[in-house]
Amino acid sequence: MPLPALPVKKRKDGFTANDWYLCTTIAQSLKTKTFRPNKVNIITLGCAKNLVDSEVLSAQLRANDIAVSHESRRSDHEVVIINTCGFIEKAKAESIQTILEQVERKKKGKVERVIVTGCLSARYQQELAGEIPEVDAWFGTEPYREVLQLLQADYKQELIGERLLSTPKHYAYLKISEGCNRTCAFCAIPLMRGKHVSRPMEEIVLEARKLAEKGVKELILIAQELTYYGLDLYKKRTLAALLDKLAEVPGIEWIRLHYAYPAHFPMDVLDVMQRQSKICKYLDIPLQHISDPILQAMHRQTDRHYIEQLIHSIREKVPDICLRTTFIVGFPGETHRDVEELIAFMEQVRFDRVGVFTYSHEENTRAFVLRDEIPQEEKERRAELLMDCQREISYEKNLTRVGQVMKVMVDRWEAGRYVGRTEFDSPEVDNEVIIHTDKKLRPGDLVQVHIDRAYDYDLEGELVS
Repeated sequence: MPLPALPVKKRKDGFTANDWYLCTTIAQSLKTKTFRPNKVNIITLGCAKNLVDSEVLSAQLRANDIAVSHESRRSDHEVVIINTCGFIEKAKAESIQTILEQVERKKKGKVERVIVTGCLSARYQQELAGEIPEVDAWFGTEPYREVLQLLQADYKQELIGERLLSTPKHYAYLKISEGCNRTCAFCAIPLMRGKHVSRPMEEIVLEARKLAEKGVKELILIAQELTYYGLDLYKKRTLAALLDKLAEVPGIEWIRLHYAYPAHFPMDVLDVMQRQSKICKYLDIPLQHISDPILQAMHRQTDRHYIEQLIHSIREKVPDICLRTTFIVGFPGETHRDVEELIAFMEQVRFDRVGVFTYSHEENTRAFVLRDEIPQEEKERRAELLMDCQREISYEKNLTRVGQVMKVMVDRWEAGRYVGRTEFDSPEVDNEVIIHTDKKLRPGDLVQVHIDRAYDYDLEGELVS
């Protein structure tokens, strides 16, 4: 089991891994049984879904009169909770390094308890408990009740929909489902987060209203697969109906869609996007590859012809839509010809935004039986080829924006200037707009900006008075 940076210990007492795990679990329960902290620090690693989990837990802790901070640099908290990621090798390495750093702080008396939650813990709980016994407790994903019980606190049912935001107050991620039913060969998410479970529509809308009351203007909808939403609860895909309801929430200005699986894409979502001005003309639809043999080996349930037809249909229904996608390079069996086909496809389709990952060989996935024979250096070289291609496309697309007046949401003041985004850009992963003005603006303000300069990934312009 590849757990980077984790010291290997050989036991000589005859204990099995499961025996050791059970003993440490009982010991952890005993030594934390009567402990109630005054201050807790939460460190969140990985994706926005983890961030939402940490925000929900933070609200519950605060309601129990426990002061909680997110990734605080201060050293006055008694407990640190690490919400880990276990998706790919780099994420696992970062999570383990963070755990070891906090364990070291505990040894020096700078923190009293270290609790680990999230995907890495869900995936490797028994192994980790045996190798890092200094950790006081291990939990999986969404462990609200368990953590609260451990800290002598109560889970408050009436707080459903309440979160202590760690994002800037004008935007928030809104998780509409948990888990995934897909069987993509490279993906370990179902191993950690389980099967797809949609949240009831009423609960999601209630949370959106509470977020709006706190000043949130942009909702970024997240799930492992947005477009599957509703199949388990309502026996049909109901993302479009959910969007209609969310668009009615007062105070919300933008609603953005992340992680739309391409297979069986519900086209009625595009009808809502055209009808409701609050739905950003933006779609994150991860394709992962375009070569038919690789798509088949990945178990993606699509082929090149379907993808090309889908993109054509999306752009035909919403001509000015911004399409974001991600690709994986270095999957077992990928050839130079496959990479050339992928680059040619990018040049043909001209996506607005692209992210590229190198393949990570993850145990217990369908692809793990395949030979991971492409060297990491070659994977990274292929990723650079794709990003070089996309950089040119992005710059050419940005040049067409010069001279236009665009609506921009202000994100922050930085280095003597305001920085914001258009509806075609998601925070942290997409383009930004540098805004020049003598006026005082606030994060969350929607302003008109005359674009007068373009870069590879960003735009620059003057505030229109």
